Amino acid sequence: MLKLGRRVFDAHEPVIMAIVNRTPDSFYDQGATFHDEAALARVEQAVAEGAAIIDIGGVKAGPGEEVTAEEEARRTVGFVAEVRRRFPDVVISVDTWRHEVGEAVCDVGADLLNDAWGGVDPKLAEVAARYGVGLVCTHAGGAEPRTRPHRVEYEDVVADILRVTVGLAERAVELGVPRESVLIDPGHDFGKNTRHSLEATRRLGELVETGWPVLVSLSNKDFVGETLDRPVKERVVGTLATTAVSAWLGAQVYRVHEVAETRQVVDMVASIAGHRRPAVARRGLA
Repeated sequence: MLKLGRRVFDAHEPVIMAIVNRTPDSFYDQGATFHDEAALARVEQAVAEGAAIIDIGGVKAGPGEEVTAEEEARRTVGFVAEVRRRFPDVVISVDTWRHEVGEAVCDVGADLLNDAWGGVDPKLAEVAARYGVGLVCTHAGGAEPRTRPHRVEYEDVVADILRVTVGLAERAVELGVPRESVLIDPGHDFGKNTRHSLEATRRLGELVETGWPVLVSLSNKDFVGETLDRPVKERVVGTLATTAVSAWLGAQVYRVHEVAETRQVVDMVASIAGHRRPAVARRGLA
């Protein structure tokens, strides 16, 4: 069972987390949801298309202009409050590595802190525990926030992912974060080259076997682009193929840009696996 905010998800229930960037320089949409009305319209559309979680971020992952904690909070806190008001049942996640921002967004109704940088600020887990909200524990290979990997090496990348994410998850529970609200994320592209991310996908079942719900953030990332030699805007097909493999191997939460397409992929895989009934089953019965 996975419990986030007001929602409870069964073990085999695929969950869509829609990305809403409150940044002017996001790698994929180039600031399309930086302004409030566009961002709120994106939330409404994502919920209508089947997203149960809205992931709000105030700093892009890659290098760029400095964004202080104060500016990150300015971009996210008021928006979180408005989404909470308009969509009381949606799970609100905030993509941040800073405990100051985590505290501010929890104050106004966030349900989940998505720590994509692998516990670089250990106080963030303490905030999650104090507010009783969920936490995403990610492997980032020890990288500093907003840096790109350079000649990074692992003796066994999946062993390192397991060591780090399970360690962060266990620490979170010891601090008081509800166990049913903790997820682990292999951190595709974060502190990894393309071969590392492909191996993490191929061996995703090893993360699933730990018993912690697994979140994957695959959407239009560089490892997809390099594997297929495609620019950012031509990575959807590769992303959906990786999503299908991840779903078959047992991932539960999918952080995505394309909500409707991902919903169809994970629902189809769930039906093939026998965890979901077909929406319609008339063939051969008429």
